[in-house]
Amino acid sequence: MATSPLKINRRSANITEGKSRAPNRSMYYAMGYQEGDFVKPMVGVANGHSTITPCNSGLQKLADAAVAGIEEAGGNAQIFGTPTISDGMSMGTEGMKYSLVSREVISDCIETCVGGQWMDGVVVVGGCDKNMPGGMMGMLRANVPAIYVYGGTLLPGSYKGKDLNIVSVFEAVGENAAGKMSDADLREIEMRAIPGTGSCGGMYTANTMSSSFEALGMALPYSSTMANPHDETQNSAKEAAKVLIEAIKKDLKPRDIVTKKAIENAVAVIMATGGSTNAILHFLAIAHTAEVDWTIDDFERMRKKVPVICDLKPSGKHLAVDLHKAGGIPQVMKVLLKAGLLHGDCMTITGKTVAENLADVPDAPRADQDVIRPIDKPMYAEGHLAILKGNLSPEGCVAKITGLKNPVITGPARVFDDEQSALKAVLDGKIKAGDVMVLRYLGPKGGPGMPEMLAPTSALIGAGLGESVGLITDGRFSGGTWGMVVGHVAPEAAAGGNIALIHEGDSITIDAHQLLLQLNVADDEIAQRRAAWKAPAPRFNRGVQAKFAHNASSASKGAVLDLF
Repeated sequence: MATSPLKINRRSANITEGKSRAPNRSMYYAMGYQEGDFVKPMVGVANGHSTITPCNSGLQKLADAAVAGIEEAGGNAQIFGTPTISDGMSMGTEGMKYSLVSREVISDCIETCVGGQWMDGVVVVGGCDKNMPGGMMGMLRANVPAIYVYGGTLLPGSYKGKDLNIVSVFEAVGENAAGKMSDADLREIEMRAIPGTGSCGGMYTANTMSSSFEALGMALPYSSTMANPHDETQNSAKEAAKVLIEAIKKDLKPRDIVTKKAIENAVAVIMATGGSTNAILHFLAIAHTAEVDWTIDDFERMRKKVPVICDLKPSGKHLAVDLHKAGGIPQVMKVLLKAGLLHGDCMTITGKTVAENLADVPDAPRADQDVIRPIDKPMYAEGHLAILKGNLSPEGCVAKITGLKNPVITGPARVFDDEQSALKAVLDGKIKAGDVMVLRYLGPKGGPGMPEMLAPTSALIGAGLGESVGLITDGRFSGGTWGMVVGHVAPEAAAGGNIALIHEGDSITIDAHQLLLQLNVADDEIAQRRAAWKAPAPRFNRGVQAKFAHNASSASKGAVLDLF
């Protein structure tokens, strides 16, 4: 098809404007371009492949498939790399402080390469947790036609007839420390939990974000729950590239798709699938980047009207591969659409509306599966990610309240200014039923980088304390976390939030029914403590951590770096 380069090819238009642009063309000839290539759209492939983590070690085949799809559809592919940090590998170490930082680095990489090379479109290929929001933010900043290709989930491991995943290992550590599991069984679980490539298998952060991107309209239907080892991921990546070429011809850009109604669709799916607390932080950042009016209170508004209809880990029993077999995200979306909980008129990257994409999907989930429930028989009548407020978090904080018999506790504070001492206290048996653990100075500025607390929370579960011990933090939680836990407390301790003023033994109330996080100390006493409090010195004075700590907004604003 003959198409004007001035309509679909920004870069080509620039480098074919006369003899003065000849040096630019020479650079392309050096890469094997022919004369006819300069009228083709030049499409970036942001490749997150690395051997750092199994989440990303299976991405090269998808990037290759995307390149093939671009070329078959009449485009030229330009590949560039994006970094990744493995949350699962860095968990519990100083490396975890780089995880959220990597979200910003990835988005910077994509914006820089797409803008610097004046690309006509971009395919983003990613796997681990921060690849998704970082990729989406970069796509929205660049705002050229774009599509997200998720690397896919991993297949479950197995031991003694039970499916395993990464969280199985963290919880096994707690069971072992509590004397409930042998060293031999712990070693077997450790060796068998991750059998190959792909991202963590439950509705943890990676699968939550991929599912929400499908609902957002920025990824192909069914692509968010595929398993990386399966061939369909490559086929989907190739098809995604071809769809993108059509979007380039139509000039269909991310900000045309990522509207407030589209974000409501994404959040509805997050609630319906029992997704990760991290989705709240990341969608605040995504909405900010898209310049969409969206606040932390909007999540509570959505929670009250969208039931949890999927039985998925960590608070359920199934994995993402089971969801895929049961009909995937399109089936979840169709159930929500029929219930009036989804906007069917939102445009998607396919060039079709949500309703058009779902036209052939059954109205109700199949009877031969128990992963997706009918809307009138939900796991929970309301969503699971509650926004709590009170004198400990006037800006709001996040609690995952599913899977708990009674999400209310009042107990004495056990205060820790770092994750490692908190974990040691759990493993040493020093935390008792009724305690409320406080992990602070772990927020966006204080961590810095707002590290995840999977190690101590999993240790609590393994020790049998998940229902009876509360835990609050200005840090984050892994998508695999469940229990009486509250994260993203804002303002954070390093910014002078009241979490910094808690003393050992103070009474704290977590009440998900009343959406309350309260320090039960008199106001005049809190005022005296505040007068005596001094901000800690920055942990870093140079480099990426220092830049993040200096610029990061509150978690209640997405911990973004450009809220000026």
